[in-house]
Amino acid sequence: MPQSQGYMKPTHSNCKKYQFYHVMIAMNDGSSADGIITDVQEDGITMLTSEDVEVDENGNPVDEQRQYGYGRRRARRFRRSFFPLAALTALALFPYLTPYPYYYSPYPYYGYPYYY
Repeated sequence: MPQSQGYMKPTHSNCKKYQFYHVMIAMNDGSSADGIITDVQEDGITMLTSEDVEVDENGNPVDEQRQYGYGRRRARRFRRSFFPLAALTALALFPYLTPYPYYYSPYPYYGYPYYY
């Protein structure tokens, strides 16, 4: 990840600032991870890293890979992981867009919400 475009070299104060936010980190070996920073120590950070899994209708993980998986759905699970601060090369916030409030809309709303 380049150092521009909102990416920065993570320091203890930056990690403390983004604690409890959904961030993306890059490591020295080229791998990256996204998750929520839960704890910041002097030597590293603890994150809840996300992973995608397929589960059946009972919530049990599915190991088989079939083309047509009826009764399956995707789920995201989080696992606690520790990352040393010296191994991190970049830290970036996920850009979540805020919705445009309806009362600042350029379109006139007469009688919002629409129900009779």
